[in-house]
Order: sequence, then C-alpha cells, then structure tokens
Amino acid sequence: MTERELLGLWNRARLQLILAQLAPTFLLIVTVGLLGAGLGAAPLVVRIAALLILLASGILGALAEYSTATDAKAIAADLARIEAPSALTSAVLRQAPWLSVVRFVTPAIFVVIFVFLAGALLA
Repeated sequence: MTERELLGLWNRARLQLILAQLAPTFLLIVTVGLLGAGLGAAPLVVRIAALLILLASGILGALAEYSTATDAKAIAADLARIEAPSALTSAVLRQAPWLSVVRFVTPAIFVVIFVFLAGALLA
C-alpha cells in the first residue's frame, strides 16, 4: 500500500474510534441525568433494564474501540516502514503509542463508572 492509502486507513480508523466512544458516553451521561430525574426511584425492573442497556452499549463500544485501535496500530506499523515519510506520517507515528489508552484505559474507566452507576441504581 502507498503512504497515502495508509493515511486514509488511519483517518478512517480514527473516525471509527471517535464514533465508538460516543454512544457509551452519551448513555452514561443520560443515565446520570435520569438518576437526578428519579430513575433511582423507578421499579427495580426498570433500573435493571437501564443497567443492561449500559452494559450492552459499553461492551459493544469497548469491542469496537479495541479492534479499531488494534487495526490502527497495524496501520501505524506499516507507516513506520515507509522510507522518507511525510510530515503527516510522522505525526501519525507520534500519536500511535496512545492507542493503548483506547484499548485498555477507556474500557477500564467505563467499568468504574458502570459500577458506580450500578450502585446508585440498585441502592
């Protein structure tokens, strides 16, 4: 593949990472807002349903983030093999080590927030 094609793949992966984080983040924010609006006092079955929705969204989001970040790391490895890389490729290679944050830290943060929300919903 050419450098230009690899950069296109990198940009597509970057967009996928951003989009994969939107739905779980939005649901976490909405859940916090709904807790303030009385979700914590709703029937138990409703609170459990809310938790399951959060869990499903979080799992799917984490899988999407992990697989896309793994693909992006492979793209960066291919870009690293290019002789005389452009300034854009050099910038991508400086960003690539941060993909580990997306693969591991972001899902861990979701789990912590989910546990706190579960405690608030089930207490």
